[in-house]
Amino acid sequence: MSGISNYVAPRSLDEAAELLRAGNVTLLAGGTDLMPQSRNGRTQLRPTLMSIRRVAELRGISEAAGNVRIGALTTISELRDSVLVRERLQALWQACDRFASDQIRNAATIGGNICNASPAGDTLVPLLVLDAQVELASKSNGTLATRAVPIADFLLGPGQTARAATEILSGIVLALPPRHFISSFFKFGTRPALDISLISVGLAARRAGNALHDVRVAFGAVAPRPIRAPAAEAALEGKALDDGVIAVAAAAAEAEIHPISDVRASDWYRREMVRNMFTRVLAHVRDR
Repeated sequence: MSGISNYVAPRSLDEAAELLRAGNVTLLAGGTDLMPQSRNGRTQLRPTLMSIRRVAELRGISEAAGNVRIGALTTISELRDSVLVRERLQALWQACDRFASDQIRNAATIGGNICNASPAGDTLVPLLVLDAQVELASKSNGTLATRAVPIADFLLGPGQTARAATEILSGIVLALPPRHFISSFFKFGTRPALDISLISVGLAARRAGNALHDVRVAFGAVAPRPIRAPAAEAALEGKALDDGVIAVAAAAAEAEIHPISDVRASDWYRREMVRNMFTRVLAHVRDR
């Protein structure tokens, strides 16, 4: 915690955005990523540490005008306990159900998970297939303003996002899925929840009989950032899920990813897992 000379805890988004304009501020939400990273030297804390945990405007899950809005401070446990998320945003609920441990879920926030921008971030793949947008709030000329950015454009690389230094991620907005919409999330690691993903798979589509429409496919931990897979989406669009279509889509997915070899898994192993696990996800959708 060296280098911190000032601690502030605003109670409103307007106040937080005003304090952020002064510069040299580190934002603290749940702290489950920030604190370990500051201790191991991956993140340098700025002179002012600003806790936004008292800002009520950044909390909660709401539905209005066909959209779902999730406040950035909503915890993983709150998402996991939400009936709306479980029934309508199944892929996101599955990711939260497999997220770390109870202690971490109770503290970790969805906004923090997004801004950490890990290629293996558990909520990022579901948000990609759910076509989510992030809200960014900032203060300019005395006025609080927000802008919306598709999450696919917000994630730039490992630890890198499109958030400006004077902006706070205030919420996540996504369209409430239509009827006959299915979504699914799968992560593979040594353990179901407590491990960082070796790979993760997300699928969302509108189902008509055995065919999928408006298909969205995404993968995590196989590129510098979580990615959509347009070739795999095209291979599935409008087609009935038979063994041949599934095989073509899985081969397309394997060709689209760009995994690395590291201490957790090799490039080859991650490619094999994407092909095999994506095949399993599609077969499960077909058979249920």
